[in-house]
This record gives sequence, structure tokens and C-alpha cells, in this order.
Amino acid sequence: MAEFIKIYEDKPSEAAIKKVVEVLRDGGLVIYPTDTVYGLGCDITNSRALERIAKIKGIKLEKANFSFVCYDLSNLSDYVRQIDTTTFKILKRTLPGPYTFILPGNNDLPKEFRKKKTVGIRVPDNNIAREIVRMLGNPIVSTSIHDEDEVLEYSTDPELIFEKWQNKVDLVIDGGYGDNIGSTIIDLSGYEPIVVREGKGDPDIF
Repeated sequence: MAEFIKIYEDKPSEAAIKKVVEVLRDGGLVIYPTDTVYGLGCDITNSRALERIAKIKGIKLEKANFSFVCYDLSNLSDYVRQIDTTTFKILKRTLPGPYTFILPGNNDLPKEFRKKKTVGIRVPDNNIAREIVRMLGNPIVSTSIHDEDEVLEYSTDPELIFEKWQNKVDLVIDGGYGDNIGSTIIDLSGYEPIVVREGKGDPDIF
């Protein structure tokens, strides 16, 4: 059964973050808060954990559109091809924030994602999520947690999330109530920015 731990967003406990990072390094799956909805994440470098997430989502790993959650833009060059100044300015202006940006992937992507031409990059405006990534030392691969409820698309109550997911993951963080609106997804991989999905972030940022 998963562990359930409370972490406060305004001042995340270092010991609690360390515990989360140990679970991730060990190939565990973690449910954590972001600036939008709760996410299901694992260490980007752990193949076994990546397979587990794909299995939970019922998709083949190489076909999965997972986001890479980064601490800031310094990780970009690890996974993304050289981007132009205009694109960089958009990222700099909006991140951390409730956006997922689709960018052209490079040849250094983890082997599981090499066939993909693009990657989704997230830098959430949430101290818990960012501190986990900072202490881990590399991005986490993430996907949103959806709800079967017909009215609500996303689960927002951490206790209900724990109830539902306790036998599928290794740790659930209670970081307070989550939002029920996903991130705004913007494709910056082509000549013109394309808004793929309107979410919490203002799509008129250009």
C-alpha cells in the first residue's frame, strides 16, 4: 500500500521531499500536486517505472504523450533541440506556470522516447513539484490524474486520490486541494505557435 504524506506548498519540508525522492530513485510511482491538477510521476531515468505508468494508463510507452516536469529551463538542452530566441522568450515569460509546451526533441531523449519528434515540457508554479525535481536532479515524467466522474474531469481531493490509487502507486502527497483545470498546451515545435488545449494558463500569450 502507498504511503500518504502531507507536504505544505508554502514551505515544503526537506525531510518529506527527500522521502519522495528516495521513492522515485527506487523506481517508485508518486502522485504529487502541481499548479493545476494532481500528477502521476516517476524518475525519467528509470525504465521500469516508465513501463509501470504506461501500463496504468493502458498505453504503449513509445506512444505515450507524457510531460517532462523540470525545475526550470536549465534542463531544456538535455531533451530539446536548439530553440530560437522568440520561443525562449515565451518560455521565460510564462514559466513557472500552468502551461505545457510541446518542443522539438533531440537525440539525447531517454531511449523509451527516441522515436518521438516532440516532447511536452512543464515547469509548474508549485514549490512541492519543483523541489522534488530539484532534489532528484533530473526531470520527472508525468501524466495528469483523471477521474471517472462524469462531472469532474480531475480528482482534486488528496484523500480521495489516495483511496483510489493506494494500491497502484508507492506514495501519494497531500499538498492540499488540487485544481480541476489542466494546463494550457501550446505547440511550439513548428513555425507558428498552436494552442492544442485551453486550460488554466492564458492562451493569448504571444
